[in-house]
Amino acid sequence: MSQRDGRLGIGIVGNDPAGPVLARGLAGAGHAIIGASIPDPSAYERAEALLPGLQRLTDAQVIERSELVILAEPAETLAARVAELTDAGMWVPGQLVMHNVAEFGTGVLGAALDKGAIPLAIHPAIDVTGTSLDLTRLREGWCAVTAPRPVLPIAQALVVELGAEPVVIAEENRGTYAEAITTATSFTRSIVKQATSLLAGIGVEQPGFVLSSLVRSAADNALIDASPTPEPPFGDAGLPLSED
Repeated sequence: MSQRDGRLGIGIVGNDPAGPVLARGLAGAGHAIIGASIPDPSAYERAEALLPGLQRLTDAQVIERSELVILAEPAETLAARVAELTDAGMWVPGQLVMHNVAEFGTGVLGAALDKGAIPLAIHPAIDVTGTSLDLTRLREGWCAVTAPRPVLPIAQALVVELGAEPVVIAEENRGTYAEAITTATSFTRSIVKQATSLLAGIGVEQPGFVLSSLVRSAADNALIDASPTPEPPFGDAGLPLSED
């Protein structure tokens, strides 16, 4: 498979659980999985559960053979990992290099860009588990996309192939986007933990299941309230609404 026919050979470098999830989603759209360099044994086992028969390769082998490299590194190690791979001369001109860290745009991939790689920043706005459950959540969710303008359509197309919806986030706004993601995630976990502890304290068995419908419906209602449907420009009779 090649970029000429729209299919990409995809490789994974790094332990972050979102990497194999994104690779599996793209494989479902017809792209080929080349292999992975995942040092942590448990992370590799988790990836292999999503991608049966996943070939274990070195960093150099993955990058040399892949048209899209998913750099699956957490925020705290991403910049150092990019520098390490760049110093080793591993990037292939013209290949796509994608990371999935919320707070960074493509600036963190600048060293790879200097070597001819095409940088993409795609963050799935879901609470990643590293399991097949994430694939369902992706099809119901959004991905933040940041990329140089000429290749932004490529990043958006990859998100669509995942079954998600792309939302473009400017490079300078990735920090604010990440803060919103962290706030929503940590607040939800904290509130659910507090509520389930109260129920457990009065003897309610499986409090998480008891509250599941309530929490989901309350969250859905809050999200609807935060994104009101625009009022149509015409009234019920099909006539323009009065400005009075």
